[in-house]
Amino acid sequence: MADAPETVRIALSTPSAPRPIGPFSQGVRCPPGTLVFVSGQVGADPATGQLAGDVVAQARRALDNAGAVLAAAGLGFADVVKATIYVADLGDFGRVNEVYGGYFAAPAPARTTIQAAALPLGARVEIDLIAVARAM
Repeated sequence: MADAPETVRIALSTPSAPRPIGPFSQGVRCPPGTLVFVSGQVGADPATGQLAGDVVAQARRALDNAGAVLAAAGLGFADVVKATIYVADLGDFGRVNEVYGGYFAAPAPARTTIQAAALPLGARVEIDLIAVARAM
């Protein structure tokens, strides 16, 4: 009898970030703990599910939500190596960039910013992260 295959991903879940609205995890940690993937977070309040006000408030809330998922893995923004930002309007790039910059110390992680035709819940911004973790 063959051994059961090793799990390739461990789901991360925290009540400090909104629950997924589809078949995905808030984040995933890969054994033996080298990479953590934080699913795209929008600026929704985890308690109410309601989006924060303008794009600045949504960017801040999205990063706070992503930070909560990182914390569930025992990590923080200093562990992030790659970020992807999706904005509904590239005209908001400067304002989102200013908020984003307040969460990361130098050297900043690699990053991609993309304009999306539409985002979940009608959000103005969505952010996903990849972090490097120490061994579990």
